[in-house]
Amino acid sequence: MSAADTTTPAKVPPPRQAPPPAPASPGGRRTSGGAATPWLLLAPCLLVLVLVMGYPLLRLVTLSFQKFGQSQLWGFQPAESVGLDNFAKVLGDSEFWAVVVRTIIFAGGAVVLTMVIGMLLALLLQRVSGWLKTLINIVLVASWGMPVIVATTVFKWLFDTDYGVFNALLSKVPGVDMIGHNWFASGPQGLAVIMLLVVWGAVPFVVITLSAGLTQVPRELEEAARLDGAGAWGVFRFVTLPILKPIIVMLTTLSVIWDMGVFPQVFVMRNGHPEAEFQVLNTYSYDRAFVVNDYAQGSAIALLTVVLLLGVVAVYMRQMLKIGEVE
Repeated sequence: MSAADTTTPAKVPPPRQAPPPAPASPGGRRTSGGAATPWLLLAPCLLVLVLVMGYPLLRLVTLSFQKFGQSQLWGFQPAESVGLDNFAKVLGDSEFWAVVVRTIIFAGGAVVLTMVIGMLLALLLQRVSGWLKTLINIVLVASWGMPVIVATTVFKWLFDTDYGVFNALLSKVPGVDMIGHNWFASGPQGLAVIMLLVVWGAVPFVVITLSAGLTQVPRELEEAARLDGAGAWGVFRFVTLPILKPIIVMLTTLSVIWDMGVFPQVFVMRNGHPEAEFQVLNTYSYDRAFVVNDYAQGSAIALLTVVLLLGVVAVYMRQMLKIGEVE
């Protein structure tokens, strides 16, 4: 037997065992926080929502099922329950459906323009220098923070028939004479101007949000796509767009809700008296309630608007759930 065979083999230490799990609290509940913690954190916000929106919404629902005009408002006659009569009158009115179609077209056009312009500006911000990006962000925040009434007044001046800057600029194009042109002589042109106003106020939020989302796109995936032969559009379509999809869905849904709820832009632009071709759902509801003095029918129109917007929210929740299942 050689010397190498007589050596004592080295002892291998036994594997270290994981410490035993901490004993669970009685009933299998977690000791850190528990299920009630999220509700406790949300309680102040929920309380404020109930106090601010609970009573008006309840009053809105109540009025929509009653006969309520000036006589009931001043207490000369009691409010009478009429069941679904207000909804039957509204849904049977061709003017209401014309307003619905006009509102959907207006909101759809505003949302498409907002998202397209916002995406282009957000992509552009990724390719400019640091100081220019900061300057653009300051301008965006300033325009976003401008009160709606101030912005509407500025747009009224820009598109004024006699002193409008926009008409003067267009008239400098060879063969174009827009001096004295009234943009609000027809509904489509006037609503196009109001749509530009809505888009101008909504774009900054979209740009800032999408810019934050673009910072989360991995550069490695973009470089890999370029090495595989993808161009700029291919990188955007197959890399950037799928990563930004949750943000785009959220921004689109919020834009639809905001643009279908447009009121001050139309109301102020038409000096408090929107003509029939300028009516959208919110101004139409206001007109029926406070101009015609049929508060019950105005409430019914407002409630139908809420139901329509809830449908938009349902589509949004469905899309977000699909995104969550894919991830």
